[in-house]
Amino acid sequence: MEISAINEGYTMSERTENNKYLDVPGTRITSSNVEKRRPSNETNVKTDEVQRSCVTIPEEEEKVKQMTTDLIYKISSYVPPHLTLMFAFQQALLSLSGSLAVSLLVAEVVCAEDNDEFKAKLLSSTLFMNGVTTFFMVTLGIRLPLYQGATPDYVAPLLAMSQIDKGKCNGTRPISVFNNVTNTTERSFPEGSEEIILHSIQSLQGSLLAAGAVHFLLGATGLVGVLLRFIGPITIVPTILLIGIYMTHAVIKFAQVNWPLSLMTCALAIILSLYMAEMKTPVPIWSRKKSWHIIRYPLHQVFAILIALVIGWVMCAVLTTAGVFNTDRNHRDFYSRTDARTDIVHKSNWFYFPYPGQFGPMRFDVSVFVGFIVATIVSILDSIGDYYACASICKVPPPPTHGVNRGIAIEGFCSVLSGIVGCGHATTTYGGNIGAIGLTRVASRHVFMVVALIYVVFGLIGKVSAIFITIPYPVLGGVLIVMFGAFNGVVLSNLKCVNMSSTRNLTIIGTSLIVGLMVPQWIREYDNPIDTGNKEADDVITMLLGNPNLTGGLLACFLDNTIPGTREERGIAAWEAIEESPSSKYSEGYEVYEPLLFDKLKHFKILRFLPFMPAPQEKDLKNERSLSIDQGNLNGITSF
Repeated sequence: MEISAINEGYTMSERTENNKYLDVPGTRITSSNVEKRRPSNETNVKTDEVQRSCVTIPEEEEKVKQMTTDLIYKISSYVPPHLTLMFAFQQALLSLSGSLAVSLLVAEVVCAEDNDEFKAKLLSSTLFMNGVTTFFMVTLGIRLPLYQGATPDYVAPLLAMSQIDKGKCNGTRPISVFNNVTNTTERSFPEGSEEIILHSIQSLQGSLLAAGAVHFLLGATGLVGVLLRFIGPITIVPTILLIGIYMTHAVIKFAQVNWPLSLMTCALAIILSLYMAEMKTPVPIWSRKKSWHIIRYPLHQVFAILIALVIGWVMCAVLTTAGVFNTDRNHRDFYSRTDARTDIVHKSNWFYFPYPGQFGPMRFDVSVFVGFIVATIVSILDSIGDYYACASICKVPPPPTHGVNRGIAIEGFCSVLSGIVGCGHATTTYGGNIGAIGLTRVASRHVFMVVALIYVVFGLIGKVSAIFITIPYPVLGGVLIVMFGAFNGVVLSNLKCVNMSSTRNLTIIGTSLIVGLMVPQWIREYDNPIDTGNKEADDVITMLLGNPNLTGGLLACFLDNTIPGTREERGIAAWEAIEESPSSKYSEGYEVYEPLLFDKLKHFKILRFLPFMPAPQEKDLKNERSLSIDQGNLNGITSF
């Protein structure tokens, strides 16, 4: 829009002399000099005219502010196909590194660290399920433009358990296998054998399926509201922070291959995303109206991690060509080479379909299931916060109860599918993609449907996953340092609504962190720390106590709910408050949350008994009657 239209109500002389306008794309005018218009002492102006002139600037400021934050494409807007593809690729590439990292961590947990063929299959399954889950969330779930990607919440407890069970991967612990005589028998296999890998991934499959079923029920029955009564930021922060801290064990394995390259990759990502945050990259584009022209866009910030990864990869290629790295596979520098695992690209099929049961029959492990349940609760809370953040950025009302319940239910259903396919992890909402919506001002759900399609294609083309597997270890280590560093920072930001001058809160958080670090360390360093006389019970208890976010999270939850403290002091009141000004202007209304085919179903009385559906024949969704167990407190769900 032209500047003259935006600044309507100002005279040309005022524009030239004072430059009192807000930031508008394509102008060099800043908002720091905006002042109220002052009436001249030399003219006789009536009081009402003076008052009108005094309120002109605030009104125009609000108008300009709205113009600069309006979405280019709203949630239900149609986007031209060529722009849809461009925006979708941007969103897809933005979250690719996170999915890659989680998939490789799962491979380490199941003893497949050196099995590139298995890692390629695992990554294909991860990318495929990311696409499926995103499509279901946008079409059947809460219907906001959200990307669902692999979450590390489910991997951290498994990494802690693998450090305790040292005989799991080296072949010293017998595992149960099927035979034709007695159905099952226990045998020991050599380190790195396929039987050990399959046995481990099968245990994750069955446990994830069970945890996903619980996840689904929490959303479908509306029990999320009950859960949020007892869990606040003082419980969440130690629980998730312990996940991030324990991720350092996995990051070190990649970074220690070549520390200079890892730190270089990390530094590049930080420079591009933070030091250069105020800069915008000149990007040449073409349009019918303006032909070729230059626009300024924070391209380096949006793709900071991917750019750092590519530069680090190129640097490794140069050093490999120069003969800097050792060619001995047993040498530490070998995995810095870009040709260390290129054979997997040649061996992989062009197309691979991640089918159910691809890794054999599923198994159930109690200790893994408990770890997944803790991760499920953390993932639910994280997703709810992202729902509200996405609604705010997309300029739509806060999510209603039925929308949140449906979104959580879809996440749980897709966790079940991930267990069946064999991903070894569930999916959750990615906050980085929500931030990208704010940058691009494109919130169309059609774009995210194409994002889902892109990830499905990535998962089906086996060569794509194989290429990602060949990323040099130090480059991946540098990327992980930044990703999990930012992860820990985001976790700590939840404390902003907690009274940090309260001795009660400080003691609970500090004690929970100490216990969450101390108990798993004790379990890991001492042989047979638990001795009840029952070996199976000892193994289960050992695995549970060795889970850092379980021990720390349970202690934090217990102390937070038993030690006296106000809801304001605990930060729960701030989470429950949905700040919605009566004058709030939304680009769309509550209709964006309506499920598919609701117009044909809205008269069915059975909808009254389905917490994940709007009430029948309801005209004002904003004042809907909540069907959640929490009796509809503040739209039936806690806001972040």
